[in-house]
Amino acid sequence: MANTRLGQLYIEKIRPALAESLGRTNVMSLPRLEKIVCNMGVGSAIQDKKHLEDATQALTLIAGQKPVVTLARRSIAGFKLRAGVPIGCKVTLRGDRMYEFLDRLLSLALPRVRDFRGVSDRAFDGRGNYSLGLTEYLVFPELNPDKFVRSQGLNIVFVTTTESDDEARELLKLFGMPFRSRKTVEAA
Repeated sequence: MANTRLGQLYIEKIRPALAESLGRTNVMSLPRLEKIVCNMGVGSAIQDKKHLEDATQALTLIAGQKPVVTLARRSIAGFKLRAGVPIGCKVTLRGDRMYEFLDRLLSLALPRVRDFRGVSDRAFDGRGNYSLGLTEYLVFPELNPDKFVRSQGLNIVFVTTTESDDEARELLKLFGMPFRSRKTVEAA
C-alpha cells in the first residue's frame, strides 16, 4: 500500500489528520479507501459486439487491469434485451493500483473535463461510499482519441471502510477530491 504517492500520503499525513479530527487513537478504526470500482454499461452492445470490445479495451487501459464482462440479469423486451447477453464491463481496483488510479483521476482526468467546477458532495449512498459519473472516458490521457471514437460514459464508485458519509467525505477531501463548494451550487 505504501508503494504509491497517495498510499504514502495516506499513511504519513491523512491518517494522522483523520485521527485528530475524529478524536480516535486506534488507527484501525479510522476510515480508509477499501476499493474503487469502475463500471461501463454499453447498451449499444446488443446490436454491435464491437462496442463492448472497444469499451473493454478502454477500461483495460484506464484501470491497468483486465475488466470483467457483465451480463444482463433479466430480459427486457422494450430494449430487445435477453438475460445472459453481455452488456457492460467492470473492474475492481485495490491496493497500489487503486491509489495509482485515484492519483491519475484527481491530477490528470478531472481537470480535463470540460467546464469542470468540482464534483458533487451529495453523491454518497448513506453508508460511506461515493459514486462519480463521467460522461466521457476520453478525459483519461492513456486513451488515443483517434482509436476510441465512440463517446462512452464511466461510473466510478469509491468504497470506504466507514459507515458515515461525513467521515468518507472528509477522507476523500484529504485525498484531494475537488468537491464543489455550496456557494457555487446555489449560484448555478
